Amino acid sequence: MHFRRAFTLIELILVMALITIVVSVSLPSLKGFFQGRDLDSEARRFLSLTRYGASRAVAEGIPIELYVDTAQRLYGLRAQAGFLERDPKRVEYKLLPEVLLEVTAAPQKKASGEDNLDNPDEQFLNNTEDTSDTGNSIKVIRFTSDGFIGDKSPAAVILRQRGDSAPAANGDAIAIAQSATRLNYEIRTLQLQR
Repeated sequence: MHFRRAFTLIELILVMALITIVVSVSLPSLKGFFQGRDLDSEARRFLSLTRYGASRAVAEGIPIELYVDTAQRLYGLRAQAGFLERDPKRVEYKLLPEVLLEVTAAPQKKASGEDNLDNPDEQFLNNTEDTSDTGNSIKVIRFTSDGFIGDKSPAAVILRQRGDSAPAANGDAIAIAQSATRLNYEIRTLQLQR
């Protein structure tokens, strides 16, 4: 006669206790990982929208606007008013709840006509626009019909993790900023000085 060996109740309790310990130890690090992924995901979606806006402006031969509404926590892409009666390709995205969005002012020009980019991180972080005085929470990145970025378009859009005491996985803030050539936007990870 053959008896099959089964797990005893003590062995099952020990295995469950080990699983509980492993999960409780790894949970805080997993939380930080997923928060960083939200910030990174939102930044990549915004960047892809800038690229789509520039290519759409060239393809259709009309100015395209990427608008950012900080009060409503959304952003989207549309044809500039007056060029199309109805824009069937208009898209709009709501920000993830964990992500904050700030818009910087247009790049500052030196007297020589060059951009003031001695320390780009400082420029982006210290040059965010306060929309409370103007009452206008909508900022616009404009792509002209030749695909270039309009002169009055923001230098950067900064995404931060909301209410997190620890820095995000990929840095403290992510900026979608104009490249040095001012022909497109690119992702930059900003490190805050502590």
